[in-house]
Amino acid sequence: MAISGARPNERRIAAHLIVRNVEKAIDFYGRAFGAQVLYRSAVPPDSRVLHAQLRLLESTVLVSEENMGMPEEVYARYETGTRTRSPETLRGTSVLLELYVDDVDRAFARALQAGATSKIPVANTFYGDRLGQVTDPFGHVWALASVVETLSPREVDARAAAHFSQMA
Repeated sequence: MAISGARPNERRIAAHLIVRNVEKAIDFYGRAFGAQVLYRSAVPPDSRVLHAQLRLLESTVLVSEENMGMPEEVYARYETGTRTRSPETLRGTSVLLELYVDDVDRAFARALQAGATSKIPVANTFYGDRLGQVTDPFGHVWALASVVETLSPREVDARAAAHFSQMA
């Protein structure tokens, strides 16, 4: 969207998260990840927020109300194009959002404190990151990571082979 002050100026992918409660999502992403509101769209008659654009570190994340806040059967009469639903409705997600932070242990704890649930505890990985995963209250999965060491592709491949051979 070309909204003054909220439009992504860089040519990057901006995640568009579908949730069941945009206001709660804004609050959670602020507390968990330090997201700042760039734009919020409140519509009459009750000034309900149906869409927001957030700055999360160096990224723009868009958050929209599932079905524009309408019941499924009502929205289905007007909807055209791709059907987008929240992970809660889908009972799962096909997207993993990866966020690199300076201190993954602190970021992970902050996300849990804000209401996320632990999916994979923070640990060092064979590919040089310290990483953990959380599920936010809306069903989106976030991989939080910090770089521990920089490796060459050959080093990562060798470590991957060793790692996965132990799993077999």
